[in-house]
Amino acid sequence: MNHSRWRSHLTALLTALIACVGLLSLSSAPAWAKAGTITESPTPTGSGDPIGITTGPDGNLWFTAGTDIGRITTAGSVTGFPVPQALGEPQFITAGPDGNLWFTALSGNAIGRITTAGSVTGFPVPQALGEPQFITAGPDGNLWFTALSGNAIGRITTAGSFTAFPIPTASSGPQGITAGPDGNMWFTERDGNKIGRITPSGAIIEFPLPKKDCRSTNGCQPQEITAGPDGNLWFTERAGNQIGRITTSGSLTEFPIPTQSSLPEGITVGPDGNLWFAEFNIGNIGRITTAGLVTDKIGRITTQ
Repeated sequence: MNHSRWRSHLTALLTALIACVGLLSLSSAPAWAKAGTITESPTPTGSGDPIGITTGPDGNLWFTAGTDIGRITTAGSVTGFPVPQALGEPQFITAGPDGNLWFTALSGNAIGRITTAGSVTGFPVPQALGEPQFITAGPDGNLWFTALSGNAIGRITTAGSFTAFPIPTASSGPQGITAGPDGNMWFTERDGNKIGRITPSGAIIEFPLPKKDCRSTNGCQPQEITAGPDGNLWFTERAGNQIGRITTSGSLTEFPIPTQSSLPEGITVGPDGNLWFAEFNIGNIGRITTAGLVTDKIGRITTQ
């Protein structure tokens, strides 16, 4: 199986489901009911599989694909902007507070910036912030990202100045990061089996997850995280096969996914006020309410 291909298809499906869920109630639909019409658009010629996607300040969708940054209009028109070879392949992308798009380039150890006109600028990360992963805008007007080999949380200003904040747990495997409703940044530690909170000044507090019912000896492998509409943080547990919820004070609750070994990954808030996630291992989409009611296998994806 080409896992990167599956990841890109799951991301596309999740995006399509979220886009249409406001038009279609699923509360009483069968588990395998279709949630809407999915339209696929090809990536720019020569691009690899798409990975990250975000809404841009221009009203278009921006995504990473191979060595390109792509832009797609809501009508489906796609434009590709090549990323300089020295930056490496772009991974994850987010809208910045400066009206530009910002992305990580793990293989090139860099953070990139692209204007809505397609002009790309690269900022090589210091060694302490090696292998940048997920990136998001913070409430302080800066961009925040996780650094895998650096085992740190990174901050970059819109002018390109870096600050590294080491994570207390060694080899923690930082992954997802999001801005919390409390003015702090929240992140996952896949290998440390913890959720982390970092203040704008760089103070880090870690919240360990229980290891019960986890398939990995390292724990439940928290992967991606997002702020929920209920004022809490919600995250996926890849090895735990659960969706987790943590309050801003650090109180944890876990909700099992009915389908075993589904490997939940991406998670986002839908316009219906629920959380939606991808079930990577079985090609499905799941939904969880803020009360913790999980419905999986809502949408199934097949590949040709």
